[in-house]
This record gives sequence, structure tokens and C-alpha cells, in this order.
Amino acid sequence: MLPQIQQHLPPVSALVMTLVGFCLSMAIIPFILLKFASRMSHRRELHQTHKMPVPRLGGIPLGITFIVASVVAYFWIPGGPTPESARIGITVTTLLMLGLGLWDDFSALGARKKLIGQILIALLAFAWGMRIETFKNPLTSHVYQFGFGFSILATVLWLVAMTNLINLIDGIDGLAGGISLMLMLLLAYVGGAQHPFLCGIAMAIGGALLGFLRYNFPPAKIYLGDGGAYMLGFLIGALSLQNSNKGSIAAALIAPVFALGLPILDVALSILRRGLQGLPIFRPDRRHIHHRLLHAGFSRQRAVLTLYAISIVLLGIALIAFWSEGRLTPILFGCAFLLLLVITPSLGLIRNWLTVGNVLGNSFEMRREVQYALLLRTCLEREAERCESVEELCGELQTMARKLGFAELRLDAADGLRHWTAADIPEGELIEAKHELHVEGKVVHLTLKASLLVMNERKFDVLSELVAEAWLQASRRWSKSRNLPFAFEKKPDKAPALPDAGTVGSVG
Repeated sequence: MLPQIQQHLPPVSALVMTLVGFCLSMAIIPFILLKFASRMSHRRELHQTHKMPVPRLGGIPLGITFIVASVVAYFWIPGGPTPESARIGITVTTLLMLGLGLWDDFSALGARKKLIGQILIALLAFAWGMRIETFKNPLTSHVYQFGFGFSILATVLWLVAMTNLINLIDGIDGLAGGISLMLMLLLAYVGGAQHPFLCGIAMAIGGALLGFLRYNFPPAKIYLGDGGAYMLGFLIGALSLQNSNKGSIAAALIAPVFALGLPILDVALSILRRGLQGLPIFRPDRRHIHHRLLHAGFSRQRAVLTLYAISIVLLGIALIAFWSEGRLTPILFGCAFLLLLVITPSLGLIRNWLTVGNVLGNSFEMRREVQYALLLRTCLEREAERCESVEELCGELQTMARKLGFAELRLDAADGLRHWTAADIPEGELIEAKHELHVEGKVVHLTLKASLLVMNERKFDVLSELVAEAWLQASRRWSKSRNLPFAFEKKPDKAPALPDAGTVGSVG
């Protein structure tokens, strides 16, 4: 018999939990925007796409909703086969993951510290009984028993991967919240037959996400932030793991994988792309699916609705996988792969499958150039602490641009403009990239130009981003080390002649 929510969680209870989440979210978010958003730092990073400052406080209303829902579900909804220790463990570890994300929202921790924190929380969840101990082959019904070490590895990888999947797609208004809502509905259905407590939690968070999307759908007034994204991702991983009875019900683990097919594809291609280019695996960029749709001319609303539509199709495949108890998994994986293979060029992830060979062939040269640029970026960041003035730091930036082969560099801020042009620019078409950088409350526009005879567009895009990243981090480091506001020297009355290599000119 197919599982039905009403077998163990009456429709009235499911509706009440949904309304609790929705009402709490709709009440808390306006209060946060009114009372706290103006006090938050709205520092905008290089790879973010929003134009106006948007507070990253979505984890707070979702966290409050989760606490209230957990208390209500604990005393009102039967626990079923979910032991009390597991219910407490899910609550505590999810809140710890929320806290880790909020910490990063208020004060940047860095990728390494966040990853260590996620692993420690996942290990705590394992110690609390959330484990993948067995795996039942849906085709042969053979049950594989995992040893202690492999069980730890599988559990930590599952929870950390789910945590970061949601965070990685939180790059456009409404996308992560909408996909998380679909996952919560799926998890409520999957867990409804045997885990009413887990189903009630999923329904409450689903209701909260409905309210959140009222303020997060384009144009967004609030973002999930790392706090909200980490909490949702970890909760999705924990609920699906618990629904699977420690891995013995394979369909409960397989279904969320299908539903998350789009972000999994995006992350896989991002890792492959960065690896081929010699970039750090966890480096953010503007080449995710949503970024490419925006670059192709999609509005934010159209882009997110397009990705919703694809996710709904994958959600349907996930439901079929669960209904078939995993027996149709190979066929469904083939269908999902064929779907993603067809839509990948349309989404701009790969222009043409025939060009993949060329990309692989040119990757060695690209990696060499990128590694050199990363070395220069590190040098510039270190030089920031040695430079006596912003003008000296500008000179170091110009040196970096010259060594990488750029033809022109321009820094434009409200209090001045700095401009450098190479002495010998090869004849030919120039390509241009513009970056808006936010340095300690000041907006600086960085423009870079290069000749197509020196570098192709793909190399130019990557190297120009690395130069912009280097300048952003170096200028922030200079301001922090000197305890001074970032500012150019007073503009001269008359623009001086362009300098020779090694200096940067000042234009009034």
C-alpha cells in the first residue's frame, strides 16, 4: 500500500502545522526587516547579483519556526518509530547548523572553518543515532551492512553535501526557498506513513517557506543567508536519513536525490569547470545555472520560474521512485539524465556538447595562466599590509594587471579616478569587463580591457574576476591593517599624463 499522510498524521494536524509555520514566518519577517535590517552590514560581495543591499537574515524566522514546530510536534504529534533521542538529536543539530550559518552571516568565517564546523555537527548527529548503517538494493532486495567507519563516512558526506547543496543554489531570488519547499512537501509525504513527527516538522517548515517566499521572490527583500540555507539543507538531509530507517529503505534516500537533480548537476559542473581551470573548488563565481540565465537575458522572475518548472519535473520523478520502492531507479536515472542532457545547452551550462573536447584540450594552458594569476593575487593581498597609501596599492594592482596581459585598467570612485594604459597595446579588438566592488562602504568601479590577440574571452572572464577579487580583498585588508577608511588622495586640479609601467595615473 502506498504511504498516505493521513494514516498517522491526520489532515487537520498537517494543516495546523502548516499554518503555524506560515503565520510565524509572515509575522516575524516584517518585524525583522523593520527592526534589524537597517543595523546589519549590507556588504555586497563580488559575485552577488543583486543591485541593492538585501539583508541575509532569513535563517532567523525559519529557526524560530523550527523551534516552535519542534516543541508543538513533540507534545502533540505521536513520535511513531522515531525514538525520542532521534527527535531531540535532529532538533539540536539542526539548530547548531543554523547557528554556524548565522555566525558566518554576521562575521565571515571562511570556507575552511565552515566546512570543519559542518563536519563536527554531522559527527554529532551520527553520535546521536542519525546514521546510514545499511543499504537495501531496490533491484535485488539484498541488504548491505556498513561497517562503523564506512557508516561514519557515508553519514557525514550525506549531511554535509545536503547542507551545501541548498547554500550553493541560493544565488538568485526565490530559487533556494522554492526548491526547499518542494523538498519539504516530498519529505512530508515520504515520512507521513511511519514518521508523523518528522512529517509535522516538514509541513511546518514548508508553511514557513511559503511565507518566506512572499518576501524572497524577485525582487527579494530578504535572503536565506548561510543560516537559513545551512539549516534547510541539513534538515533535508536529516529528515531523509531518518525516513530511510538508517538506509534500509533506499527509496527514501533516492527520492531527494532525484528532486535535487538540478542543483546536483550545477554543483558537479561547477566542480569540473573549476578543476579544469585550476581554480579553487569552493571559489564562488557567476557561472551557475541562474547566473547564465540572467546573462542570456532572462528576467529574475522568468529565470526562477524556469528553474521551478524543471525542478517540478524532477520532483515528479522523485515521487515515482518512492512509489516504486526504488525498483524503477535505473530507468528513472536514465530519464533524469536524458532530461538534463537536453536542457544543459539551453540553460547555458555548455554551449554545445561538441565543444567539450576543445575545452578539455585547452585546460592545461588555462590552468597555467590561472595558477599564475592566483599567485599574483596572493602577493597583492600580502602587499596590502605593506603599502603606506592607497596610491601605492593601486600601483601594485597595475603591476598585476600588466603581468597578466591586460591593456587597460580603470578604478573609478566618488572621490577620484585612477587609470592605467599599457604602453604597447596590440592592434585588434578590445574586450571589456566591469566590476562593482564595495570597499568599507565605498563603491569602486573596476574596468579591465584586453586585446583578443592576447587572450580569448574565456580566459579574459576568469582572469578579470581574479583581478577584481584580488583588489577587493587587498583594499579591505589595507583598510583594516591601517585602521583607516579607504580613500583616494585628493583629486588634482589637472589630470597628469599617463604614467609609465609600475605607476598608476590620477585623473580628476
